Amino acid sequence: MISGKRRHCRNEANEYVYRFTDASGKTVRMVFRLYNDGVAFRYELDSLRGDCFTDELTTYRIAEGTRRWMQQWTDSYEGFFPLATTSRVKPVPTYGPPAVSNEGYNCRWGYPALLEPYDGRFILITEANIERRQSASCLRNDGQLELYRVCPDKNEVALNGGWHTPWRVIVMGTLADIVESTLVTDVSNPCSLTDTDWIQPGVVSWIYWAYNHGSNDFRIIKQYVDMAATLRLPYVLIDAEWDEMKDGKTIEDAIGYAKEKGVSPLIWYNSSVGWVDGAPSPKFRLNKPEDREKEFAWCERMGIAGVKIDFFSGDNQMNMDYCLDLLECAARHHLLVNFHGATIPRGWQRTYPNLLTTEAVYGAEWYNNVPTFTDKAAAHNATLPFTRNVIGSMDYTPCAFSDSQHPHITTKGHELALTILFESGLQHLADKPESYFSQPAEVQHFLSELPSTWNETRLVSGYPADHAVIARRSGNTWFIAGINGNDAPLTIPLDLSFIGPFVSVLSFADAPDNGWSIGRLEELPDSMMLQSRGGFVIIVKK
Repeated sequence: MISGKRRHCRNEANEYVYRFTDASGKTVRMVFRLYNDGVAFRYELDSLRGDCFTDELTTYRIAEGTRRWMQQWTDSYEGFFPLATTSRVKPVPTYGPPAVSNEGYNCRWGYPALLEPYDGRFILITEANIERRQSASCLRNDGQLELYRVCPDKNEVALNGGWHTPWRVIVMGTLADIVESTLVTDVSNPCSLTDTDWIQPGVVSWIYWAYNHGSNDFRIIKQYVDMAATLRLPYVLIDAEWDEMKDGKTIEDAIGYAKEKGVSPLIWYNSSVGWVDGAPSPKFRLNKPEDREKEFAWCERMGIAGVKIDFFSGDNQMNMDYCLDLLECAARHHLLVNFHGATIPRGWQRTYPNLLTTEAVYGAEWYNNVPTFTDKAAAHNATLPFTRNVIGSMDYTPCAFSDSQHPHITTKGHELALTILFESGLQHLADKPESYFSQPAEVQHFLSELPSTWNETRLVSGYPADHAVIARRSGNTWFIAGINGNDAPLTIPLDLSFIGPFVSVLSFADAPDNGWSIGRLEELPDSMMLQSRGGFVIIVKK
């Protein structure tokens, strides 16, 4: 894997195939793959003649009383994963009207769904390997509340010949098994590209969090290019409205300045299938194949490294095929891809490794929008490593030491830890340049050396919404990051014996005045005391 939680993965399973004949004489094969950390299954059909796949009867029974962390479905997957023990959950406001049962409960749920049917034993339900002629699915319990049915989105394609569903995936075991699993990409199609050397993950300076309309202002773009150059970040993202540059400047001027500074630019596009009216531009440049080819050829010619494509309209087959069209065209022109306002990862990072990250998360951008996130962020952040980030790279846009439109009350140690805790092939740093430059030299150096690819990932400790400690290895260096999801201090035991002999240990922790406590350690700690909503990072060189 070029990006993700582990460099070298193994796809080993026992496969069982069951064959059935339906009432019309068609053969249906049900294929099961049994892995050490879960199960994947799909349905395969032959000799189709103009058939449409409109429904599926696969159903998971989630008994009342089962602890579960499930997200109310929305087309952008930007929601929380609140703990519940019942199917009787009232809907919360979303972008559109929620699906509601006759009893008034929410009845449409997005993947992944995390369950704890027995103490210390977990199940994560999702799907993988969306291909052409397929829609993505969600879970619905609009019949009996305990029965969650796999519900494919709209798919009007007339199917001929052979066809199969995506893989239905169930990861199971301890929380460590869940967090460390690569099952979603294991079952997905391998990459067919012969040349992938141009695909380079990295850290990005990002304008939007501090300046919503900053990407149409050449002076602001220069600040973020300079920040990337000073911190030795490989990329700068020029976000929406770059086609409406002020003061006589153009996107070509911004690209030229970035290249002069040795920084590779990424630029934003509206997908123009979701939010269009009143939405930012540029619009309608990627929808038609000939326009998309022309636009991406221009990007390649200008030296643009990648594209962020935003505002899709859900999980239907049209959106899935459009995403694949975008990924394939971008690969032809050596462009990295970041999908925003889009569906969750479903294994495409293996098939199309130029897809380095996907949003599909309620991330730091929401400090820009509503006051809700301020009080919920710490617990939400401590839930994401066990839910959304399990299934693929997550563009949360972390590490803000200052405030956006609405304040954050997580500590500096908490914010720094998110850069390690949250895996993303393109890790966008959200804060203002002056905020980063006001931090100690050790913090700035940490950001300059921050990896975006990992050889290995381990869960050290954690429980959803309570705390999370994850260790990731890059080469011979381990990065251990932990956060407290609680509003009270918390002492976390640490077992870091798997690291073995080491050369040096550097610790970043919170000082009582919301400052920094940074220092060298003589030995690996066996516990950490975290402030309320606090965090830490430990760097261990082998």
